Amino acid sequence: MKHRGISQRQEAAAERALYQAVLTLRTVEECRDFFRDLCTPAELQALADRWAVVGPLVRETPYREIHRQTGVSVTTIGRVARCLADGNGGYALAARRLQER
Repeated sequence: MKHRGISQRQEAAAERALYQAVLTLRTVEECRDFFRDLCTPAELQALADRWAVVGPLVRETPYREIHRQTGVSVTTIGRVARCLADGNGGYALAARRLQER
């Protein structure tokens, strides 16, 4: 997060509160409404673009093919791939849980 003159503890508490709010949402429609209120259209598109490339990356689709299929930039695809390989495991966990359904 950007430093705004608040402590790291305050930033962590605000981040945790956001995640707790997300966990209260029960349907795709509720999530859509929440994220449309929370994010600008550009932010929401960036999030959707990142998520759109997770599945193809997990299936080891070449970057150029993912770009051709999704229109997402190769740079963004590379960033998501790095998170899949070296991130916190969030993309992989969500993708695996969706696949298990």
